[in-house]
Order: sequence, then C-alpha cells, then structure tokens
Amino acid sequence: MEIKHYDDGKKGHFKALEGDVQAGIMTYVWAGDKFIIEHTIGNPDFKGIGKKLLDEAVTFARNNNSKIIPLCPFAKRMFDKHEEIRDVLAQ
Repeated sequence: MEIKHYDDGKKGHFKALEGDVQAGIMTYVWAGDKFIIEHTIGNPDFKGIGKKLLDEAVTFARNNNSKIIPLCPFAKRMFDKHEEIRDVLAQ
C-alpha cells in the first residue's frame, strides 16, 4: 500500500493506492496555518484505510507545525476517540 500526498498550497489530499486500485482518499483545504479535513472516502475492500489516511495527515501536521480542523465526520470521530492525536487538533 502506498499513500501519496498532494498539496498545492491551497488544498490537498492523501490518496492510498494498492497497485492501480484507489483504496481511499482524504481531502483538505488550507485555512491559514491550519488545514480543514473536508472529506474521507474509503474503498470498502480496504478496511481501516480511513485511519491510515488520518495517520498520514497527523504526521504531516506534526512535521509542519500545523493544526487540523476535522470538518469530515469520520475525522471528527477519530479525534474524539484517539486522544494521542489531539496534539494537532485546532482549538
């Protein structure tokens, strides 16, 4: 499984690929030094892919001293459930 990251300075996404098959995608837009996770789509054949995409987003935020605003219901649920990633949660 490969997770590719694309960012043009205004918006971006994390895309998980298994060969030629898209396992999932998480999209975001920038809001100053924070980014808003807008949407997460997971291929049902790849259980747990949403969490893997979120882990990539959290790592990206940590490496870039950014914070995340989880507008996406899935991302919001994961931040509520996993205290260990809340260090990048925008207040």
